[in-house]
Amino acid sequence: MSNLIAIAYPDVETATRVRDRLLDMQREKLITLADAAVAEKKPDGKIKLHQLRSTVGGGAAAGSLWGGLIGLLFLAPLLGMAVGAAAGAAGGAATDIGVDDSFMRDLGQRMQPGSATLFLLVVQSTPDKVIAEVAPYGGEIIQTSLSAEAEASLRESVEAARSAAATR
Repeated sequence: MSNLIAIAYPDVETATRVRDRLLDMQREKLITLADAAVAEKKPDGKIKLHQLRSTVGGGAAAGSLWGGLIGLLFLAPLLGMAVGAAAGAAGGAATDIGVDDSFMRDLGQRMQPGSATLFLLVVQSTPDKVIAEVAPYGGEIIQTSLSAEAEASLRESVEAARSAAATR
C-alpha cells in the first residue's frame, strides 16, 4: 500500500530539486515511488501541476495505432490514424493516474502565491537515508496518509535530520 505525503516548499525550484533527488534515490533503490508531482501556485492564484507521467502521449500513440488498423478496414488508414490519435490524446488527458489532480489543486489553493507543494506516493523506503538526504532542503509536511503515530515519528525524524545538517 502506498502512503501519500505532501510537503510545502517556498518555491517551485526547491520542490522540483527535492523531487529530482528522490528520483535519483529511487534509482539507488532507497525509495520506491508510485508517483511524484509538484503543484505550483502562480502569482495570479492558478495552480500548475508538474507531473512525472503524461498520459496524453501514450493515449495518442495507442489511438493512432488502433485508428490506423481500423482505417485499413475502410481503406483510409491515414484518416483513421489521425482520428485515432486525437481520440487517444483526449482519452489520455482525461485519465488520472497517481496522486489525484483535483486533490492536488484543492490543497494548492491553500498555498501562498509563488510557493509549491511536493506530492509523493511512497510505496517503500529506507526512511533514515531518505530523510537525511531531503531534510536540508527544508519544507513543511502538510498532509500524510500515515497513522498519527507514524506521522509524528516522521516529523520528529525530519527535525532531527535538519538539526544534524545545521550543525555540520
